[in-house]
Amino acid sequence: MYQTRIHQKTRGEGDIVDLSQRVREAVRESGVREGLVNVFVTGSTAAVTTIEYESGVLKDLVRALSVIAPATIPYAHDGAWGDGNGRSHVRAAIVGPSLSIPVTGGEPELGTWQQVVLLELDVRQERDRTVIITVMP
Repeated sequence: MYQTRIHQKTRGEGDIVDLSQRVREAVRESGVREGLVNVFVTGSTAAVTTIEYESGVLKDLVRALSVIAPATIPYAHDGAWGDGNGRSHVRAAIVGPSLSIPVTGGEPELGTWQQVVLLELDVRQERDRTVIITVMP
């Protein structure tokens, strides 16, 4: 097993960072030819997923998440903590903090237009995120 961490600064809610190259590098560094790579973001207001990293679909994703958990409704979390990021927690829980990708021939099995992305969902500006990449045979 091989594990590495990425420390990624984000610009706040709606920032989407392409991690695909870093995932590929981790798989290559691991030496694993066949197995799985798991990508996990720590924290409860960020998420990871795959998507085509293209400006139109990225805007569509941000809009879809704003429909699922809109900024304009009250959240019990906000009432309890007063930090205004209840929607961020809900959006992150729906997308999820991790994903696993098959590794074949020493490369993550991603489709032609499929990239691994980190979603910053917190309402606060700039965050330092930790993404843990684990490669297993």
